[in-house]
Amino acid sequence: MKRRDFLSRSALVTAGTMLIPNFLKAFEKQHLNTLGLSNKKLVIIQLSGGNDGLNTVIPFRNDIYYKVRPKLAIESQHVLQLSDELGFNPALTGMKQLYDDGLLTILNSVGYPNPDRSHFRSMDIWQTASGSDEFLGTGWIGRYLDEACGGSCSQPYNAIEVDDTLSLAMKGDRLKGLAVSNPQKLYQLTHNKIITDINSAQHTEADHEQVSYLYKTLGETVSSAAYIYDKSKIYKTKATYPPTELGRKLKTIAELILSGVETNIFYVSISGFDTHVNQKIRQGQLLKQYSEAMSTFIQDLKQNNQLNESLVMTFSEFGRRVAQNGSGGTDHGTANNVFLIGGKLQKPGLFNESPNLQNLDEGDLKYQIDFRSIYATLLKDWLGIDDKMIISNSAGHLKLV
Repeated sequence: MKRRDFLSRSALVTAGTMLIPNFLKAFEKQHLNTLGLSNKKLVIIQLSGGNDGLNTVIPFRNDIYYKVRPKLAIESQHVLQLSDELGFNPALTGMKQLYDDGLLTILNSVGYPNPDRSHFRSMDIWQTASGSDEFLGTGWIGRYLDEACGGSCSQPYNAIEVDDTLSLAMKGDRLKGLAVSNPQKLYQLTHNKIITDINSAQHTEADHEQVSYLYKTLGETVSSAAYIYDKSKIYKTKATYPPTELGRKLKTIAELILSGVETNIFYVSISGFDTHVNQKIRQGQLLKQYSEAMSTFIQDLKQNNQLNESLVMTFSEFGRRVAQNGSGGTDHGTANNVFLIGGKLQKPGLFNESPNLQNLDEGDLKYQIDFRSIYATLLKDWLGIDDKMIISNSAGHLKLV
C-alpha cells in the first residue's frame, strides 16, 4: 500500500484502529514504560444527561421539597437516612453501605458561575474545566497528560476511557488518552492484514512534518493497545459484576488496575439521566444500576488491597430544576452533587450543608462549590501534579484526600 493511499484512508484512524510502521519500533521500545507519574488511580464516572441531585440526595425534612414536587418527591419513609436532614434515594442501597463504611464523601451544590443549561455546552465546561465564558479545545485530563513529566513520560494508556470514542476531557495539545471498550478487540484491530501492509511502509526524511506526526501518533496508540492487552491477561476478577453497561465497564477497569496497568485516570460515562418525563421510575432504575456496580467495584478493590490507592469521582453536567414539570419529571437545572469514593478520604460523609431551597436563582439551586476546585484538589493532592499548569481558574483547594 502506498503512503498516499494510506493517508487517503486516514478517516479510519481512530483510537481503535491506529497502526504502527516499522520505523517507530525504536520509539516504541524507548517510551513504553511510564516513569515519574503517580501510582494513584482516579476513576471518573459521568452521569450523562443531568442527574436529578435532589432526588438522589434528598432533603427529606424540607417542606419546600415536597411542596414543589408533589408527585415526584421521594416519600420520607422510603429515604435511606444519612443525617437529620438528608438521605439517599431508596435505589442507592449499595451507596448507603459505602457511606456507612466511611468510604464516601458527598459534596452538595457543586457548579460554577453563570451556569449553562445546554447539555453540550455544560458538558464542555465540565470536561475542559473552563469558565462559562471560555471556549477551550483541550480537556483537563488531556492537559494532565501534556504536563505530566513535561509530557516526556506520558503515554496514551496513562488515561483510558472505557468506550469506543474519546471524550473532550481526554484530549490534550500534544497527547490524548485512549478509548478502549475491549482490550482484546482493540489489539485485534491493530493486527489485521491492512495493518501488516502498512507496517511495511518506509518512512523517509522527505515526508512532511504532519505525516511524521501522524505516524508517531499511530505508533503510540498501537504500543498502548499491545501494552493494555498484555496487562489485561494477567488478572481476571473473581467478583460478580452486574450485567449492566456500567457493571461491564467497571469490571474492565478493576481487572486493569489489579493487573498493574500504568494508567492514572480511567473515564466512563452512562447515559439516560435527562429525565424530563416519568422521572421517578427511570431515575430509580439508573441509580440502582449505578449503586450495584459501584458497590461491587469498591468491594473488588478492597479485597485486593487497592482501595487506598484508588479514588472514584461521580459527576453530572448539571442538576435539575427544583420544581417538577408537568410531565412527571424535571427540566435542566444548575448545581448538583458530586460523589468521591475511596479509602483515603479526609472528610467522609457530608462535606457541606444541604442545598438552600429558599434562596434560589430563578428556580434553580445556587452553587456553593466550584467544580474546578475539586479538579484542582484531585490533581494536586491525589495525582501529585501542579494543578495551576492545568487549571488556571481553580477557585482554590478543598480538604478532600
